[in-house]
Amino acid sequence: MKKKAGARASKAAKGGRSGRKAALPRAKAGPRRQAVSKVTGSDGDRSAVRRLRRELAKARSEIERLTAIAETDYLLDIPNRRGFERELSRSIAFIKRYSARAALLVLDVDRLKPINDTFGHAAGDKVLQAIVQALVSQVRASDVVGRLGGDEFAILLWNLTETDARAKAAALEEAIDGLRFSFGGKAVQTGASVGIAILDTHSDTRAAIEQADSAMYVRKAQRRHEAG
Repeated sequence: MKKKAGARASKAAKGGRSGRKAALPRAKAGPRRQAVSKVTGSDGDRSAVRRLRRELAKARSEIERLTAIAETDYLLDIPNRRGFERELSRSIAFIKRYSARAALLVLDVDRLKPINDTFGHAAGDKVLQAIVQALVSQVRASDVVGRLGGDEFAILLWNLTETDARAKAAALEEAIDGLRFSFGGKAVQTGASVGIAILDTHSDTRAAIEQADSAMYVRKAQRRHEAG
């Protein structure tokens, strides 16, 4: 009887151990499924991040394109007043940080209004386009030519002394004075007056433009007196 009781107890103990071992795989099945789910979720997150990055890059590119349009003169393909003032502000910040040298020239086209009134704005546009070509041909790639509005332009010239800037202003006036046009069988001539502001570590964007603009009007009056 004792042998039989011992055998049953031994069998029950084995069955208990066997039952516990059989339960272990079922307990581990849950974490495995969760691990698979996590891997799948991680792949989805990475895909979403890549998609968002592409959309962000596309949005930034569109913003840059629209900004370029907003800051470019559509007729002359040079910076408009907004674009030029932005570039000038950046340049003045550079000058203040590195004590660089530069000059700002403001140029006003002479006798453009009579051309517009007599031959139409299409003729005036051709004159402006020719003037921009003349200006660009006279400056370096690092310099900036912009249109402030109407018949007024601005030129940012780098690494020039005041003497060099005045010589460049005279050269620009001479180049534009030498342009010749023909509209309706009539010969037409224009000209330009240039004012100068030297940029330094104390310069301010608005004040520099006003200074060069005032100097331009003084030069315009001087040219009229010389012609008259």
